Amino acid sequence: MFVQLKTGYDTDAGPCWISRVTFTMTWRTAHFHGRTLRRVTGTAYANYDANFYDVETKESYWLSGPKRDRTDSRYSHQMPVVEDDARAAYEGFLAGAPLPGRERG
Repeated sequence: MFVQLKTGYDTDAGPCWISRVTFTMTWRTAHFHGRTLRRVTGTAYANYDANFYDVETKESYWLSGPKRDRTDSRYSHQMPVVEDDARAAYEGFLAGAPLPGRERG
């Protein structure tokens, strides 16, 4: 997954990662770097540029699938840090393979 911290940074200027993220069955909660991220719903922690927030710190995050053309950030050319545990799957994805768990679409 592409993950970017939004709180405290200008649009698309926060640190970003290509990382393994686990989700609950409902996809309403994600776990990333030991943090529990909850999906933004309604106006609670509303941020037009974020779709998850940290339940402890209330920091806003953007989570999405990576893009093959590496344009994960919409308005910046910042390259994400590719974490070691996701590197092989990400490099395979860039070469045309499906992401793990998405082999059937």
